[in-house]
Amino acid sequence: MLKKAVIVCDGVLPETGEISGELSGNVLFIAADGGGNRAREMGLTPDVIIGDMDSFIRAENETARIILDPDQETNDLEKALQFAACQQCLQIVVFGATGKRTDHTLKNLSVLRRFDPQFHSLLFKDRYSEISLIRSPFRAEFPLSTSLSLFPLSGEVTGITTQGLKYPLSGETLKNGVRDGTSNETCLKQVDIEYESGDLLLIVNLRQT
Repeated sequence: MLKKAVIVCDGVLPETGEISGELSGNVLFIAADGGGNRAREMGLTPDVIIGDMDSFIRAENETARIILDPDQETNDLEKALQFAACQQCLQIVVFGATGKRTDHTLKNLSVLRRFDPQFHSLLFKDRYSEISLIRSPFRAEFPLSTSLSLFPLSGEVTGITTQGLKYPLSGETLKNGVRDGTSNETCLKQVDIEYESGDLLLIVNLRQT
């Protein structure tokens, strides 16, 4: 079984039960700086809290390992992912990397692109969606009529062909500022996506509001 890490950031988080549900088994639980405050509010105790500590408020009875990393060339999520990689974790679920400040969200999507090749899987989850970079060929099963979007994360993605979507693509290109794949939906339970080049972001919408 692949070693798993769960990282909590200080963005928009889902309900406590969704996070705790990812913590069963042999899981390394990391909070990225202010994510440590959010974890405490939810009654969750990380194994490690890492960051430059400009947001985290340490409790008197704190039991988590605290790692101060003052490097300003990396953000707190990068520090947490680097730590997970050093611990040989290959399956990563990140909660709260999106939402709140737009610049932080965009930065963390850039971090997703940088770190994705280092792991077997790297998934961002918040209250409304699941976000991942998909590798070609991609195949997954979803409930019928699941809302999802395809975005070119950097530049353009070429040669995209899909099966199982209401609005299919056939050898087509998505390009930033020109064309994207917002608000598609599944028409079959199994979805197949292939592409030739680029970084293709899959956003699966969990709820509408």
